Amino acid sequence: MSRVAVVSVVLIALAGCAPKAAAPVAAPPVAGGEVPGTRCDAGAAAALVGRAANASAAEAQRLSGARTVRRYATGDALTMDYRADRLNVETDARGTIVKLSCG
Repeated sequence: MSRVAVVSVVLIALAGCAPKAAAPVAAPPVAGGEVPGTRCDAGAAAALVGRAANASAAEAQRLSGARTVRRYATGDALTMDYRADRLNVETDARGTIVKLSCG
């Protein structure tokens, strides 16, 4: 097998090991005529800390006004990009919301 073929096989195998990013949640309509995704206010959704993320992520997005939601477990690897319109939902190993932040 040629060296290029071996390198290609290794790269393909490594690509399959990369963590899969969560799909962003589409922005729901916001009451009062405000354009969805123009702000993120994690404090507005703070009451959801301690609740199950599966049932509360869409509600957190609606309350915060964020355009997208990134859900992750404590300790997960994350990209360092900052997005003012994104709500970060940090969960524990059981899927319970432990922290909400924007960025």
